[in-house]
Amino acid sequence: MRVVEAFRESFGAEPHGVWHAPGRVNLIGEHTDYNGGFVLPFAVPWGVTAAVSPRQDGLVRLRSLQAAGPAVTVEDLRQAEGWTRYVVGVVWALREAGHPVRGADIVIDGDVPRGAGLSSSAALEVAVGLALDELYGLGLSRMEIALAAQKAENDFVGMPCGIMDQAASALGEEGKALFLDCRTLGTRAIPFDLAAHGLRLLIINTGVHHELADGQYARRRQDCESAAARLGVDTLRDVTDLAGALALLSGDERRRVQHVVTENHRVEAVVGLLRAGAVSEIGALLNASHLSLRDQFEVSCPELDVAVEAAIRGRARGARMTGGGFGGSAIALVADDRVEAVRDSVLLAYAERGWAPPEVYPATPAAGARRLT
Repeated sequence: MRVVEAFRESFGAEPHGVWHAPGRVNLIGEHTDYNGGFVLPFAVPWGVTAAVSPRQDGLVRLRSLQAAGPAVTVEDLRQAEGWTRYVVGVVWALREAGHPVRGADIVIDGDVPRGAGLSSSAALEVAVGLALDELYGLGLSRMEIALAAQKAENDFVGMPCGIMDQAASALGEEGKALFLDCRTLGTRAIPFDLAAHGLRLLIINTGVHHELADGQYARRRQDCESAAARLGVDTLRDVTDLAGALALLSGDERRRVQHVVTENHRVEAVVGLLRAGAVSEIGALLNASHLSLRDQFEVSCPELDVAVEAAIRGRARGARMTGGGFGGSAIALVADDRVEAVRDSVLLAYAERGWAPPEVYPATPAAGARRLT
């Protein structure tokens, strides 16, 4: 295992263990998590592997096989920079919660496709959190590890994400999607056996990332919070009379509310269909989700729209953008005998516009975070 070899090379010793956490793709339920709503992600086969040993001197020494250069030593956690903030942020979050995490030697390796929006940051945070939990005997539940990882990203890195990405990485199960109530943190594993129904879920990785993404993400969250305050509810999850709510709002706030409330209903509808074994019937809900994200939440982009439209022209059962938006990936639910046709349709649409071809590959629900050695 190359992460173990790199650990020996960097620190002259064997790691105490090796942990892995996967990335995730969200089947449906976008921008609902920080609104106290419902999401339905699943863990993907790609993720982050961490070889880790504890230290007693308070130092955190880090190396990533995806970043050039030798190991970096962090003495003052607040001085962490770049990718190291995601790792050091987990150490900080655990210490803030009163856990006796002193220090660590950590080597990271990852194979999450670049630019795909499959949440390599959450995988990194959860892998490190799980390692530190075991090494220091903290006795944390998987959800507590996910919450510590979210705190690291929110309060240390400064990205106001919800709990979905970290929960999917920590709690994912092979062959199942994770239905998560982001208010109560209740979860349920939902069967999602694509092969049994002659289907595949294709990830269409556009490889693009528009620079406005992070600032616009925060703005969308502010729109939702201000709309909730105007409506007198804690979160948009509490809106039960959509028509009445929309009558009180205008502009961006009105559009954001329409998306969030209808998206929550779409998640519940997809869960119902999956539990009934009607996997092939969820396509229309995926299509509706994309249109809502494009027109009401306004987080799509031309590359995502073209990918979705081309997949549907290729007779995908349904397709939508997935993730925070402004780039990253789309997903398409496709019958086994239509995979090549859908791929060719998407590649042709990109070629006609002079765009670099996207990567297209199938994803199946994978196991969540775990210790490898």
